[in-house]
Amino acid sequence: MRSKFPIVSILVFAIVSAAFSTTHAQGKSPQWLKQAIAKPVPSYEKDVPAVVLHDEQQVTYGADGKLVSVENFAVRLLSREGRDYAVARAFYLVSSGKVREINAWLIRSDGTVKEYGKSAVVDRIADPDDVYNEGRIKIIDARDDADSGAVFGYTVVSEDSPLFYQDTWLFQDRLPTLLSKYSLTLPEGWKATSLTFNAPEIVPQVTGTTWAWEIRDLKPIPPEPLSPSIVNLAPRITISYAPESGNQGVNRAFADWLDVSRWATALYEPEVVIDENIKTRARDLTVNAKTELEKIQAIGNFVQNLQYISIDIGVGHGNGYRPRPSNVVLSRGYGDCKDKANLMRALLKTLNIDAFPIAIYSGDPSYVRGEWPSPQQFNHCIIAVKVSSETHAATIMEHPKLGRLLIFDATDPYTPVGDLPDYLQGSNALIIAGENGGLAKMPVTPTDFDVLERKIDVTISPVGEISGKISETAKGQLSTSFRSEHRGMSSEDYRKAIEGWLTRGATGAQLDNMSYKDRESEAAFDLEVKFSASRYGQLMQNRLLVFKPVIVGRRNSVALTEQKRVNPVELDSSLLRETIIFNLPEGFAVDEVPNSVNLDTPFGKYSTSYEHVGDTLVFKRSVKFNRTVISPEKYHTVREFFSKMLDAEQSPVVLIRK
Repeated sequence: MRSKFPIVSILVFAIVSAAFSTTHAQGKSPQWLKQAIAKPVPSYEKDVPAVVLHDEQQVTYGADGKLVSVENFAVRLLSREGRDYAVARAFYLVSSGKVREINAWLIRSDGTVKEYGKSAVVDRIADPDDVYNEGRIKIIDARDDADSGAVFGYTVVSEDSPLFYQDTWLFQDRLPTLLSKYSLTLPEGWKATSLTFNAPEIVPQVTGTTWAWEIRDLKPIPPEPLSPSIVNLAPRITISYAPESGNQGVNRAFADWLDVSRWATALYEPEVVIDENIKTRARDLTVNAKTELEKIQAIGNFVQNLQYISIDIGVGHGNGYRPRPSNVVLSRGYGDCKDKANLMRALLKTLNIDAFPIAIYSGDPSYVRGEWPSPQQFNHCIIAVKVSSETHAATIMEHPKLGRLLIFDATDPYTPVGDLPDYLQGSNALIIAGENGGLAKMPVTPTDFDVLERKIDVTISPVGEISGKISETAKGQLSTSFRSEHRGMSSEDYRKAIEGWLTRGATGAQLDNMSYKDRESEAAFDLEVKFSASRYGQLMQNRLLVFKPVIVGRRNSVALTEQKRVNPVELDSSLLRETIIFNLPEGFAVDEVPNSVNLDTPFGKYSTSYEHVGDTLVFKRSVKFNRTVISPEKYHTVREFFSKMLDAEQSPVVLIRK
């Protein structure tokens, strides 16, 4: 599945003028591009940066086993921000494919045409973070030449040897699209089938041995806070093709997920290689472990901290799905996600603990669709460890054939055994276990597993100065956020980050001291902050002292305040419990406190309370969100919830001089 566009923030959409005169495009541009420019363009909201005029991919599978793709793409730039879309990109694998041709054209608003040929092409590695990667990209970048009103178009002709008889097509990214079309031409005696997601079924037009899927006049898709990813919003299809006889489709087209499990198992099992080094390392790692869980934790922590390096060779021939032998990974001291999972399996096997690799999609728990059995839906590998009844953890699932499985990501350095990154929880994933494998839903930790407990004790002076201490304990995936923040920064930058968090809540706050404790094995992180703020409360007429009850905000919080919503709202589970003790200044009494709030909805709960005890005022709040998706039609309920929550946290406490 290709993605052409940078994701640009589009909060409101824009009006553009229509129709680019066909006489302007007479020149070196090809006929398809001239026809695309001739199409009338609707009016959009003012911040839509560009509109796709033509997006077409013509794929031909030949008798020689090669796939030849011709991609024609044209976009009109509606603003200067739209220049980011004046880029042609063509991906290829050096081991199995090539870009035969890439050309681009920029038609300016005055009708002049600039053509980009071979001299304008830059060829670079697809993922610069990899030590070696066979994936490369040819690029023509016309952004410096482009301006509002111009049309940028390109043609890419590429060749590849398909690993699978499967493909996907995303009909748009966020931009409005006037025409999007995918066609597939097959040899005689072959057939193609498709599935449609995020839209009513798109039925292909079949002409001879060519199948074509087409959509016109797609509206823009705005990026909105907490919305699903674009692949779960834009129309897309998955395509499977094979000879009607089925003889040539073995391990290239899959009937079901059991088929995929069998295929993947044949790649993984031979690479579990156990030698003396593997046995010795497993014994050394678990010498002090007394329980099954402690053994798994010791080995899991070791593998997690192994250096992550990806060296992709022979990807086009299936090696991107095959791990390296476990003994080689141990001796070299590095590996990618599938190498780490495979090494962990080997180490556990020496302890008579069985484990299975899991293919999963990292980044979007809703991405993998069960209706389409295909390895192409996955981009990551984790592990399922078979455990006995003595082991208990939040990420244990019961499998109908394999029994109790503890799910763990051996690559994520911040999430310990017993927890699972939130972007993997609830995902459809492939347990690779031969005849016993197949697609399974990954566990979701309980809401109260991801909790932040916060206690604040502060003293207020008669002029509104405050000083005190914040004590936080984060658990589950919230502790992962704290852990990654701390480990990913220098000491100075980490201190600045904490100071920034303080000053966003209390203007002019100063960080006096801080300490922390990372209890990784318990999926917990403790933070203690001593601070002061000279301008927290406001003294009015030397009689009233006014201050907000909330001193610091929720970490990474999002306030949904937009009037309207186009996309669903996705919420992750989390829980904040906070107690603030205000030690009141001598000579003042509590005059007024906000009303307590109690909100209870299917997606979340929020409550506040106040208690005046002697010379202290105790404020408590609790914020709980459930993992759920809310449709745009019910957005008003979410907006109302966030609005009332914001009002409660902005309402002041008033003290009066006695």
